[in-house]
Order: sequence, then structure tokens, then C-alpha cells
Amino acid sequence: MTGLTQRVITAIIFAVVMIAGIFTSKLTFGILFLVITALCLWEFFTLILKGSKTRKTRRIMGVGLGILPYLEVFLSDMNWIDTPSPLVQLTVLTNLLFLYIIYELIRLSDQPIRHIGAMMTGFIYIGLPYAMLYYIGAQFDGFQPTIIFGMLLLTWTNDTAAYFAGSNFGKHKLFPQVSPKKTWEGSIGGAVGTIIMGAVLSFIFPVLSLNTWLAIAAAVTIFGSIGDLVESMLKRSVGAKDSGTLLPGHGGFLDRFDAFLFLIPFVLMVLLVFGK
Repeated sequence: MTGLTQRVITAIIFAVVMIAGIFTSKLTFGILFLVITALCLWEFFTLILKGSKTRKTRRIMGVGLGILPYLEVFLSDMNWIDTPSPLVQLTVLTNLLFLYIIYELIRLSDQPIRHIGAMMTGFIYIGLPYAMLYYIGAQFDGFQPTIIFGMLLLTWTNDTAAYFAGSNFGKHKLFPQVSPKKTWEGSIGGAVGTIIMGAVLSFIFPVLSLNTWLAIAAAVTIFGSIGDLVESMLKRSVGAKDSGTLLPGHGGFLDRFDAFLFLIPFVLMVLLVFGK
């Protein structure tokens, strides 16, 4: 099987699973992104804890801690647990983080700050944004899968338009220290394509107004692109090309969702400011 064929097959299967999971029901939407959250966390800790003597144990602990915000929002929304008060949530999470610090003390870790920092970063960088994503799709205005799908379409449009614009017109490097192939021309092409797609989505998915879709498109062009650079920075810092191998021809799940997860908090801010 050639590399291109492998990429195409993986992309088709990936798209079918994503569309089915997002649109079938709120339950499938919740389970889909719970799995994605766990896989992204696993790949993140695999990268960041490279060389650690007890990497597997810390990865399991990191995933367990990182999915807690998502689980709380998901399970509460499904009425499977009572919604804890913000004070209870903060108290539980703080105690768990402190327990992990105690674990590092007991283990007499040779790099405690590195390991504790990794846990905190995974929690903030991956765990919290995906919890916000569930809120956007399931609680902001009831179950609205079209908003999540629209965000994904805008992210993919930005990546695709930036790739073609950069391949054909790219001359000026955007951030060569982190991602040598990205150019200003590519970023501009991605922004133009994403804004156009935002306008189109306002007609296809009128659940949000034109202004709101355009504001989300603007967030995608800025923060989605930054998210891609951030993951490139993380991979470069540990000498890795991809975050994983679960998606043949495409790398790992963190590679596919790096731009998407970074823009989630800013999209939520747009929705809270602009409304529908």
C-alpha cells in the first residue's frame, strides 16, 4: 500500500467515525470526544515524559487526571452524576494535584519539577479545552453538533488552504525555528479560505449568525495556527516527528487535533461574547 493510499483510507475512516460520532446523539458525541481526549493525553505524556524511568505509570496517572474535567461535564450533563458545586470541583482537583506531588516525593523522583509540570500542562493544555468543547456542543444552546462540526471544517479549511497557498506562493518563513515549512503566504491563504468558509457556514448551519461564524473563523486562523506551532514546538523539544502512530499516514491524534484543541477556549469566548 502506497503512502498516499494509506493516507486517503485513514482520512476516509477518520471522517466517517467523526461525523457519525458527532451527529448520531449527544451520547455518541460525548463518548467520541472522551476517547479523543484520553488518546491526546496519552500521546502528550508519551512525548513529554520521554526518558522517564516510570513513564507508563505517570502516563496512566496523567490521563486519569486530565480527563476529569471532561468526565465531570459529560456525566453531569447526562444526569449520571449530580453536578458538584464549583467549590467542590476545585477542592477535588486541587487535592488530586497535591496527591500527585506527594507521589513524586515518595518516589524520590530525580526530575520532580519536570514531572509535576507535565501533569499541570497536560491538564491545562488538553483536559480543560476538551471539557469546554463538550459544553459548546451539548450545553451552550442544547445539543448543537453543527457548531462542533463547523469548528472542525474551519480548522481543516485553514490547514488545507494554508498548505496549497504555501506550496504555490510561499517565500517568507513564518516561524522557521519551530516549523520551517510554514510561510506567511500560506497563513494568509489559510485565513482567506477560512473566512470564506465561515461565511458559507452561516448559510449551511444558521444555528449561529454570520457575525458569530466569522468571529469563530477569525479565531481559527489565529489560534488554530498558533496551536499547530505549539505542538511543533513540543515535538521539536523532544526530537519527535509525530505525536503517535494510531492514524497511519497522519501521525497521532494530537497531530490531528493540535490546532483544534488550542482554539476551543477562544471559540467559547466568542460564543459567550457574541451569543448566537
